[in-house]
Amino acid sequence: MNIGFIGLGNMGAPMAKNLAAAGHAVTGFDVAAPAPEGVQTGESAAAAAAGQEVVITMLPDGKILRAVAGEVLPAMQKGAVLLDCSTVDVESTRAVAEQAARAGVLAVDAPVSGGVGGAEAGTLTFMAGGPAEAFEKVKPLFGVMGRKAVHCGDAGAGQAAKICNNMILGVTMIATCEAFALADRLGLDRQKMHDVVSTSSGYSWVMNAYTPAPGIGAASPADNDYRPGFAAELMLKDLRLAQQAAQAVDADTPMGHSAMELYESFVEQEGGKGMDFSAMLPRFEKRRRGG
Repeated sequence: MNIGFIGLGNMGAPMAKNLAAAGHAVTGFDVAAPAPEGVQTGESAAAAAAGQEVVITMLPDGKILRAVAGEVLPAMQKGAVLLDCSTVDVESTRAVAEQAARAGVLAVDAPVSGGVGGAEAGTLTFMAGGPAEAFEKVKPLFGVMGRKAVHCGDAGAGQAAKICNNMILGVTMIATCEAFALADRLGLDRQKMHDVVSTSSGYSWVMNAYTPAPGIGAASPADNDYRPGFAAELMLKDLRLAQQAAQAVDADTPMGHSAMELYESFVEQEGGKGMDFSAMLPRFEKRRRGG
């Protein structure tokens, strides 16, 4: 396919590179980052999007997505697909989908799970929203950039699935780190706790595949001084998006709200910015009950 790729940062660059390596003609644009190997450089976002069958965006937030959509949609050919892989608010996603429909462009929102490692390895999971016709058109690209894509429903459904998933992830990480810190205080060996929990009712992806304790369980950022696989500030972003969505639909999410507040404190007041979101464990190790 002929593809435009807008947003060549830590996630976008390896995704675009994998598409080019698979034989697709990719033209990229980013306001700061260079195009990766195999990707042609467009002079602007509109230039990178002009005449393409698919335009992929990987952008930081909804405000930027709206601005980029306003630039690229007039340059796109009718019947092309705007595939947004950013994680943004549901309202912005639906607004862009409506704008795309008016321009005769199909829109798919498909945020990803798997982090930079998954982007580089081509093992991302995509959660997609939008028309079934559009999803089918870009499905082969999901197979290059990732290993699984789920069509979740209409416009915004992909974003909804992503924020619900990451709300669970944030809450589970906090509970797991609390449990390790409690085990330490009780004199319970971490390895023994892991042996029990990882094969018992406390089983979770966090405990079994992304263990926050160094030298225990699966290899993870904890074994690399908590250098981020998924940064704490990105978890905070997703938890804020979840709470924004919950407020919009009047959903009661007390655990999600508490997780957001804990990550806010960790990132903004306790030096957690730039660390992996699993660095909540050393945070809890240092704290006493009530503060």
